[in-house]
Amino acid sequence: MSADVRTIPKPLVQVNQSVIVLTVILTWVTNMEWLLLIPLLSGIFGVIFRINPIMEVTKRFLKKAPSKYLQEDWEQQQFNQKIAILCLGAGFMGFAFNLPVIGYIFTILVAIAATVALLGFCIGCFIHYQWKMYQYRKMKSQS
Repeated sequence: MSADVRTIPKPLVQVNQSVIVLTVILTWVTNMEWLLLIPLLSGIFGVIFRINPIMEVTKRFLKKAPSKYLQEDWEQQQFNQKIAILCLGAGFMGFAFNLPVIGYIFTILVAIAATVALLGFCIGCFIHYQWKMYQYRKMKSQS
């Protein structure tokens, strides 16, 4: 029984993370919270329809075939994207409804996570691993 593992070229993931960081910083500098809608809607579209528009546009600029790049696990990136959607959405709502503390808390969280991921440590991966271990231990204790 062979199961194909779905992957995403790392440069596409890095561009998506960079767009998150850039739009958060631009939102802070310009006070235009609608900028958060760029990665937010792209992420929502990616989770629902399995195609992230930012990554699709970026894919056209890859110099090599997508399979020739270091690959990231698709399932893990979906998990990370859901966390980013939550933070971007809460940040956007905070700013949009004149609750800047909420806006800043959630945009700082997502900006830190994306920046740290760009530097090589995936906070979402760590959370995902801990969640899977919790589920495993819980299942094991019930049997």
